[in-house]
Amino acid sequence: MSKDVYIVHCVDTEGPLYESLEATFSRLKEIFGVDLEPTRKNLNKIQNREIDLNGKEDLVADAFADNRISTLGSWTEVDKVLDDLMSESFRNKVVDSENNGWVFNWFCLDHVGFTGNNPRRRDAGFGNIYEHYLTKIKENHCEKKDLLQFHYHPLPFNGHYNYCGTSYINSNNLFEIMCRRLIDKQAFPASYRAGMEAERPDAHWFLEQWIPFDYSNDSYERENSSRQPDLRDGRYGDWRHASMKWRPYHPSHDDYQEEGYCHRWITRCISLDSRVAKLETQDVKEAFEQADRGETAILSFANHDFRDMHKEVENAMYMIKSTADKYPDVKYHFVDAIEAMKKTEGLEAAAPEFNVKLAKDQDNDACELVVMARNSIFGTQPFLAIKTITGQYFWDNWDYGLQKGKWTYVFDDKTLHFNTIDTIAFASNNDEGKTEIIIVKVREGKGLRLYKHGQRILQKQEFNL
Repeated sequence: MSKDVYIVHCVDTEGPLYESLEATFSRLKEIFGVDLEPTRKNLNKIQNREIDLNGKEDLVADAFADNRISTLGSWTEVDKVLDDLMSESFRNKVVDSENNGWVFNWFCLDHVGFTGNNPRRRDAGFGNIYEHYLTKIKENHCEKKDLLQFHYHPLPFNGHYNYCGTSYINSNNLFEIMCRRLIDKQAFPASYRAGMEAERPDAHWFLEQWIPFDYSNDSYERENSSRQPDLRDGRYGDWRHASMKWRPYHPSHDDYQEEGYCHRWITRCISLDSRVAKLETQDVKEAFEQADRGETAILSFANHDFRDMHKEVENAMYMIKSTADKYPDVKYHFVDAIEAMKKTEGLEAAAPEFNVKLAKDQDNDACELVVMARNSIFGTQPFLAIKTITGQYFWDNWDYGLQKGKWTYVFDDKTLHFNTIDTIAFASNNDEGKTEIIIVKVREGKGLRLYKHGQRILQKQEFNL
């Protein structure tokens, strides 16, 4: 009987974040209702519990400790940290049971669609964060170790860059982000982390269509969200009755926190160190105890790239190594988010192997795209992305054929005229998280088929239409 713990470090990858002293005190007022003059002296007093805050002294001191409010405000600062974190010397401070070093999973966000203020100086633009990290992992020769995946913040009603909503349906940028990433970066996610860990029914059903692995469950036994006024009663990430086992589950259709018969896998992933809760030795011990009983575990945790992660990662390394020493029969593995799910649940599936045809109707100037999948896909339909010759990006549903695994889409005056199309792309994952991407360059009459594991190309085929 194998006894394994798969270690998955998820990073909510959002790029630089600048916070002025005035902004720090503005957050203090927003969260705790404490209105003080924004000075370094007052900040020190808060951190040292020298101001009477009606019993909130410890809570406020922890929330505004230096390690929580110190951020990396430029790409220069971020890159300096990344170059060391991605080095072999840092990764190998602790190695796993196969002598492999640390693995980072970079869940990349696009700061787009926001219409309000940008006081944190976020790097706004489609694909900016993803492209930066793709370049960094290549520069540091870790493209075969680390994984680039998908992170998303729904739009808040006020449109400000430093806020996050919860509604996917109300956010008009989600599909364009995915369309552009698919067409421009030839990338499509198999794993996901929700912004603020916030999932609601619309997010739940969106993910069920395309993304098989979900690392958003931040359920805690030891947490203090009830003492955080801005997060009480399940605001944002509500996982209060979700599983606290270190093992994935299929969610219920009506409640993503309950086990049920939906298709994606949700697994627990808690913060390395936040004001709500943090990974502790007891959490690590529970994962190893679970594995020691013969039930494979995924020990997953998350933090942000806009802080210097050295101390947080080193603390996690220490907890893992010191705990592992007490469980000599348990093997632990540093892996990416896709591999962990695949290994834990024993997932095996063939790639979809799409067949693609374009059938033009000379009588009415319409063109029908016909797609057949030889093998099953995850979800109900491939993700369809269309780029016009004027640079617009569109997503749409397919028409379903009478035969399972067949989809069609008609280009005409009721959708988009075929002569206005530059690129058609579609993608699906299979149940084990392997991605198949088809890119069709309409003007050239040529297509490209990619099989991928995250950003890594496993196989590449060109074909003519």
